[in-house]
Amino acid sequence: MKIQLNGYILVPDDRLDAVRAGLIDHIRLTHQEPGCISFEVTENPDVPGRFDVAEVFTDQASFDAHQARTKASVWADITAGIPRDYEITEVSD
Repeated sequence: MKIQLNGYILVPDDRLDAVRAGLIDHIRLTHQEPGCISFEVTENPDVPGRFDVAEVFTDQASFDAHQARTKASVWADITAGIPRDYEITEVSD
């Protein structure tokens, strides 16, 4: 079963520049991970500070590896304390 995450993060105005800058490497590194099918983080044009997140991984193990890498990354430092609203679901192949 594939693992799909959809949701968003809400970035305060004073942290937007840092998040935008850090996002480039975060996306690049995630795309390089084994099991990453798709990974998109896009700034919502209608809601200031909202970044929509959509990702799909081949299985639970690859998703868990992504989560572990992310928690130990520069991205985790840049986005520490920023509110997230995610829904994680299993999707059949």
